[in-house]
Amino acid sequence: MINYPNGQQYQEVKKKTRQSKKSASELSISSANRGMAFEEDINQSNIYYRDKHICLITKRPTPINIVKVDYTKGAKITHAYFEEQSTTDYNGVYKGKYIDFEAKNTKNKTSFPLSNITKHQIEHLKLVIEHGGIAFFIIQFQLLGKVYLLDASYVIHFYEHGERKSIPLSCFEENGIEVEQSYNPRIKYIEAIDKKYF
Repeated sequence: MINYPNGQQYQEVKKKTRQSKKSASELSISSANRGMAFEEDINQSNIYYRDKHICLITKRPTPINIVKVDYTKGAKITHAYFEEQSTTDYNGVYKGKYIDFEAKNTKNKTSFPLSNITKHQIEHLKLVIEHGGIAFFIIQFQLLGKVYLLDASYVIHFYEHGERKSIPLSCFEENGIEVEQSYNPRIKYIEAIDKKYF
């Protein structure tokens, strides 16, 4: 027992451990953030492929019209709008062929919802195929930990003639190519392109 000089006994004060409480928004990752993480993996893969002189695939920027800029703290865009609907996420050249594809992410375990695709993307990919380019979708089934490359013709068919509102996982397994995931490149989609098209 320890006593203070005035004779009182020392009593240990237990510190309360502060537990950080995460909000519901922090606990559940939004679909936009999941999509951004998948997109970043593809972007990193594109840098790897470019640096190794394998192919040149880039992220297509979404065209915006800037209306107002605040110059008080640098140049901050305060008002803008999309000039037109974007087509697909990525395009470029590989082995002398034009490549065009859309990347999507889903938490669904059994199918890919067609609601994630817009009509103008379908029209764009039809034109790519018509002109001899290679068009496909790269779909990440997040909860399965799998990524598939599926030729755009299957997606177009389901979109225009399908009786369902989604593409079943079995279509990806039977007609697509499973894309290997690794450290670098993170999404090895060029190897999947080789298997499917070359």
